Amino acid sequence: MEAGKPVTYSGQGFSLLGEKGRFVLPPDFRKAVRDSGRGERVLCLGKHPRWKCLTGFGLGRVEEFEAQLDREEEIALERGADFDRDDRSRQLYGFAKVPFDDSGRFVLPERYFRLGGLQDAVFFQGGGKMFTIWNPAELAKMGAGWEDAIEACADLQAQALGGKGRK
Repeated sequence: MEAGKPVTYSGQGFSLLGEKGRFVLPPDFRKAVRDSGRGERVLCLGKHPRWKCLTGFGLGRVEEFEAQLDREEEIALERGADFDRDDRSRQLYGFAKVPFDDSGRFVLPERYFRLGGLQDAVFFQGGGKMFTIWNPAELAKMGAGWEDAIEACADLQAQALGGKGRK
């Protein structure tokens, strides 16, 4: 990855919890995470600030955090809203660095199962500068505006469980 070149996470993926307690990062996400980290196979994971899911991204995104904090603070000031920079910094910088192998396998730290409501299957949803990682049951609760992700998750889950998906 060239310095300053943004990485975008798009599409969807699905993984069942495998042997040795590992999930598999989908190939497109794996490449983007590696590109963001300038070749390092390190997945950055955090709790989404609003939804019951996790966020994932590569190491390169950390370089954008101070500019993001500046923008968010400026917008809050323009709106006359409170902005706790320390609290927001804690949210952004409080991620875990999780290594993954060439096949994308990674071990999710135990606390993230609880924080994301995860169990034995996860759905990956591209989100631009980051992606989200969902328990399919939690995603299904999202409702209006989430129909495409919910349907993609159902199809990928059926395929992973040995079905051919819906016709």
